[in-house]
Amino acid sequence: MAVFADKVQMQNRLFAELSSMFGKEVPLYDKALLVNKVCNTCVCSLLGKKYPGFSISEAQLEKTSGERHGAIRIGRPDEYRWIARFFHQFAMEPHNFYDMANVGAKSQPIIATAFRSVLNPEHRVFTSLLLTDYFDEQTRSRIEKLLATRNVFSDRAKQLIEKGEKQGGLDDNDANELIREATQRIFKWTGKARDYRLYKDLCDAGFKIAADIACFESHHLNHLTPNTFSMDLYTAAMKFCMGELPESDFRKRATTTLSRLRKFADRDFMKLHFKHLTREQIDALPMAEANAGDVASLVESLTKRLSEPDLQLSKLKHAGFKDFTEGPSQDTPVLLRQDAYKALTERVTFTNPDGTVVDTTHTARFGEIEQRFYATTPAGRDLYDKCLTQNDAQRDKDPSIVKRDFAAYESQSAGAFAPFPKTLRELAEKNIVYGRFAPTAKGLAANGSVQSTDMRDLVSQGFAQIEGLRYEDFLPVSAAGIFASNLNQYGTKATAAERPVYTKARLEEIMGRKIIESDAVYQGIQARSMLDTYDRLGLLGKIPPAQRTELESQAAAVPE
Repeated sequence: MAVFADKVQMQNRLFAELSSMFGKEVPLYDKALLVNKVCNTCVCSLLGKKYPGFSISEAQLEKTSGERHGAIRIGRPDEYRWIARFFHQFAMEPHNFYDMANVGAKSQPIIATAFRSVLNPEHRVFTSLLLTDYFDEQTRSRIEKLLATRNVFSDRAKQLIEKGEKQGGLDDNDANELIREATQRIFKWTGKARDYRLYKDLCDAGFKIAADIACFESHHLNHLTPNTFSMDLYTAAMKFCMGELPESDFRKRATTTLSRLRKFADRDFMKLHFKHLTREQIDALPMAEANAGDVASLVESLTKRLSEPDLQLSKLKHAGFKDFTEGPSQDTPVLLRQDAYKALTERVTFTNPDGTVVDTTHTARFGEIEQRFYATTPAGRDLYDKCLTQNDAQRDKDPSIVKRDFAAYESQSAGAFAPFPKTLRELAEKNIVYGRFAPTAKGLAANGSVQSTDMRDLVSQGFAQIEGLRYEDFLPVSAAGIFASNLNQYGTKATAAERPVYTKARLEEIMGRKIIESDAVYQGIQARSMLDTYDRLGLLGKIPPAQRTELESQAAAVPE
C-alpha cells in the first residue's frame, strides 16, 4: 500500500522553501523577517512578565512568526487551472471570490481567490488572474499574444500533479520534487522579461499590475507576509531601522505600544496568537502586573538590538515604508491589520520580439506584514465597512496628519472604530465575531442541571467558554490600499468598449472546482461547537427544534 506525504506537512515545507527563496531574491525581506522575530521576541518577553510561566521555544517562535500569506499573479486561464491543481496537492482549496476590478477608485484588472486549507489553515496564497477583456481590443490582443508563448509549468511538474490526482497523493520524493519545481521555476524570480514596448505602454497607461503579469517568465512571488504579534511595534521598528523614524520617536512609540499591550493582552489574546497552547494551559498561567519599569527595560533592549549593524536597513536599497496601517484601529481586534515596506526597484532584462535587449528596472515586489484577529459575522463586517469608510474619509481630509502627528492620527482612527467593543466576550455577545464554544468543567459538573439554552447566558454563568475564531482570509480594500501605495497610483479604469461583468461562476469554471465561502465555514464551525456544547451539557433536547435544525444545517458546511 502506497504511503503518501502528509499534505499539510508538504504545505509547511513549501512555505519554508518559498521563504528561503524569497529571502535570497530580496535581501530586505530577509532582514524584515529578522526585525519581526526580534519584535515578536520582545512581545513574548512582556507576556512572560504578565503571565509568569509563559515561554515559547525558538522553534515555536520561528513557526508562529513565519509566513501566513503569499501572493502570485497569473496571466492565462489555463495557467490558473494548473495553479489550482498544484495547490490541491498541498491541501489548499480556493476560498472566496474577489473581484478587484470592482472596488471603486482602487480597481485593478484582476479577479482572484485565495488558496488555503479549510480547517486550521496556516498559510494562504492570494492568486490573481489578469482580465484581458478589461482592455481595448488592440491592447488585449497584444497581451494575449505574448502570454500565449510562455510555459511556466514544466512537463515534469504537470506529470507530478497528475500523478498526485490519480493516486490521491504523492510520496515524499515526489512531494519534494514538486516543491523544487515551485521554487526553481514556477514561483521563481528570474529578472527576465519580454516585449519592453508592451511593458512600457501598460505602465504608462497606469496598468502596472498587468505589466507585471504579462511580460514576465514566471508566476513570481509578489510578496510573502509573515505574522506579527504587534503590528505597531513592528512598523515602528522597521521605520527606525530603515532610517525613517528617529530613535527618540521610536522609543516613544515602542513604549506606548508595549504599555497598551500589557493591558490589552488578556487570555483571549493569548489563545488567538499562540495556537499551540490549549485553553487549559493558558488558564493555568498565573497573572502578574507587568509594570512601567518592565516596559522601559524592554524598550531599552529592543532599541539596542535594532541598532546593531545587521539591522541597519537604511544601508540597503529601499523605497520606504507605508505611511499608515491598513485595517481597523489598533484597539479593535477584528479581521486583520496589514502594512508593508514599499515595492523595490529591481534590475530587469527585456528581450523584444525582434531579438533586441533592453536593460531597465521594474518595481512591483514589496514586503507585507499582517496581524490577524477575530473573524466577523455579516453584522460585524457591515459595522467594519461603515467604520472604515469614516476612518478613510477623516484621513483623506488631512492626509499629512499621519506623519505630522501620529498620536493624533491614532486617536482619530480609534474614534472611527469606537462602535466596536474591544473584548472577545463583548464582541461575541453582540454577534459581531464568530466563536468556538465548549463546556467548562463547571458546566460538566452540573450534570445536566443547567437550564438556560442561551449560549450567551451559559458563557456569562461559567457553564461554557468561547474561543474567538481567527480570521484566515483576505481583505480586498486593505490589499487595494497596499497596491496603490506600492504602485504610486490609486487604481485603474477599464478601456474595453463595454465593461465586462466578472463572476464567481466564471472563476470556478476556469479552475474546474468550486470556491468555498469562508463565512459558511466560520459559521459552521461555530454551529458545530454549539451543538456539541448543548449535547455535553444535556441541553440538546431543550433547544427549539427550528434552532437545532438551523445549527445542524450550518454545521454541515464544514468537512469532517
